[in-house]
Order: sequence, then C-alpha cells, then structure tokens
Amino acid sequence: MSATGVKLHGAGFLVTPERARELGFGELPGLDHYIRSYRNGRDIAARPRGLMVIDLDSLAIEEVRTKFPAVYQHILTTVKPERDVNREPSRKQFWWRFGRRNTELRSALKGLRRYIATVETIQTPLLRLLDASILPDNMLVNIASSDAFLLGVLSSRIHVAWALAAGGRLGVGNDPRYNKTRCFEPFPFPDATEPQRERIRFLGEQLDAHRKRQQEAHPNLTLTEMYNALEDLRSGQPLTPVGQVLHERGLVSVLRELHDDLDHAVADAYGWPADLATEDILFRLVELNAARAAEERSGIVRWLRPEFQKVTPTQTGLAVEMAEEDHAPARVGRLAWPPSLPERVRAVRDYLSQSPAPVPPATVARNFVRARVPEVTAILDTLTALGQAQLNQGAYWL
Repeated sequence: MSATGVKLHGAGFLVTPERARELGFGELPGLDHYIRSYRNGRDIAARPRGLMVIDLDSLAIEEVRTKFPAVYQHILTTVKPERDVNREPSRKQFWWRFGRRNTELRSALKGLRRYIATVETIQTPLLRLLDASILPDNMLVNIASSDAFLLGVLSSRIHVAWALAAGGRLGVGNDPRYNKTRCFEPFPFPDATEPQRERIRFLGEQLDAHRKRQQEAHPNLTLTEMYNALEDLRSGQPLTPVGQVLHERGLVSVLRELHDDLDHAVADAYGWPADLATEDILFRLVELNAARAAEERSGIVRWLRPEFQKVTPTQTGLAVEMAEEDHAPARVGRLAWPPSLPERVRAVRDYLSQSPAPVPPATVARNFVRARVPEVTAILDTLTALGQAQLNQGAYWL
C-alpha cells in the first residue's frame, strides 16, 4: 500500500524534455511508455524541475537497441560506464535498468490514474496527488491510492501530529522523517460514515487543486513558501513585505481556511473535538491503534484499498500468547487489568513509569490479572512509535 520510489544508480537515466525529444519522444510509437516525468523531494517541496527519466524496466536490452536505437546509444554512453564499475553484480549485468526497480510499487500503482506522495525528510509532511504517469524517486514515500479521502485525512493536523511524533529525525538539521512503516502503515484512520468521507474527500480535492493552481499561476512559488507563509499567518504577527507577497501569490488565507475546514471534518470523523491539544490527539491515537491491533488479531482488518489488498485474516497473534489463562487465580501483588482500552493504555504507561528497569512485554503482562501478551505488546509498540516509551533488545521503559 505504501513504498518509496525507484533508485536510479545512473544519472544518465535523467533527461530534459528537449533531450527526450531528440531521442524520439513524441515521435517514435511506444516510446512515451519508457520516457516518463520524474519527481524527487525537491520537486515536491519546491517546484518540479521538469526532468524526465528513461525507464526501461520491462524491456530486454536487445529490444531497446532494435526499437529505440537513439535511447540505446544514450544509455550506453551515459549509464553503462558507471555500471561497469559497480560492485553489485546484478546492477552490472542489467545495466539498462534502475538499481532499485521497486516492483512492489509498480504493482500497487497499476490501474491507478494518480497516487499520493510526500517527501521522506521535510519539516512538515506535505502530501499531494501525483499523476500515475509520474515516476517517483526513492526519497518520496508513495501511497497507492487515488482516493482524496486518504489525502484529506493525511493532510489533517491529527495525522501531522502522529507523523511528527512517530517518524523520528534525520540528518544534520535534525529534520522530521516521514517513515512509511511508522507514520503511515500503523496510523489508525477514522471509521467515517459515507457523508463524512465525502466531505473529507471534497476538501482533499480542493486543497490539492488550490496548491497546484497557485503554483501554476506563479511559476516561482514553492510549496514550502506557501506553508511558511501559512505559519506566519497563523502566528498572528504582521506579515513582512516578502510574506505579504507570498500570501497574495499563494492565496494563503484560502489555504488556511481549507486546512481549518479539513481539520474540523477529520476530527468529526473520529468523533473528537476539533480543538484537542497535540498530547491529547496522540494519546487517543495510541488507544485507537491498540484497538485496531486487537481487531486484526481477531481477523478483522479495515482495508484502505480492499480491491488491491489481499483479505487473508489470521489469528497468529492469539496463538502465541504467553500470559496466563483468563481464569487463572490472581496472585498477591498483581494489578487488575482494566476493562476498557484507554484505561489499559494508562495502566501500562503507569507501570512503566514505576519500573526501576526496562521490562519485556511478558513481564508487564504478568503484573496484570488476565492481561494478554499480544495486547500489551501492541500498546507498548504504539507508545514507542509515538515517543512515549523506549525499546531496546525487547525491553521497554519510559
């Protein structure tokens, strides 16, 4: 459902539109399938550079030479010399293909007219819809869905709070990192009604269209500049002359209203107040995440794209429980396992805060009457993902 993009391992794969036309793009039948638009992190956060990429993934090298001789000569002289000294045997042997082809992403995007993408390392997660003809770079995290409902939820302050807490930091600037396995895959989407979905979907489409429209109207306006101006506007401080220009070019007050409406719509889908503090949002998401994990262990899976994802429910988590049976007699000193999930999350966090040393999930479970290890583990993992607990060699602590 989510994956990073391709990794070229050869600068010669990238060409300007002018060079692409010299190679036959727009004239040779079928070549438009193998020379495609390309996006990397800078293209998303700033503006697209207009670069294209030669993507010969499905072709044998003899086919390339026969059908597209100019393309063959281009990569023969710009890519092959670099690959000839590559230490990876497969990259040397299949020198005309990308170093990381990402067949998982290609399969997931098949049949879609667009998909959702964001930059892996950026100050604030900025998700947008990309046309399916665009090939993403490995520094983009890509979500294989064309549904603006997902874009709307992922653009809300609820998801941004989760992503900033769960994703970690990277690089010299300690920039937030949008890690797909921590920011997207475990994120619990709201169980929205169809009218709520339609509202979020509508606002997601409006948000995406507004940003693209303003950048089209002002070729030098970057997405980062629009959001910097949005932060200035929200701060309540008078805009600087530069900020005023960005405000007008980006119609940033309109951008602010779209995000405010989206935040209210997504909060409504969760059944939560729209003005929750960030800490309260994170705590509620931890609770919801643990509840969803318990559902999946019982075979209930809330697929985001059921027509693509395989519905193969399992109960393997239940088969490996290590805690005592439900009817085991209570031992002196053990705590009652609370009846509701929110209370269980608080109980586990309180237990960790009082523990003098890191403890494994089984130890935590044994200190509660009828607590099960898989459920305790899910709570501990979620607390860890959100930075409210730490993990090392299977043991947890605050």
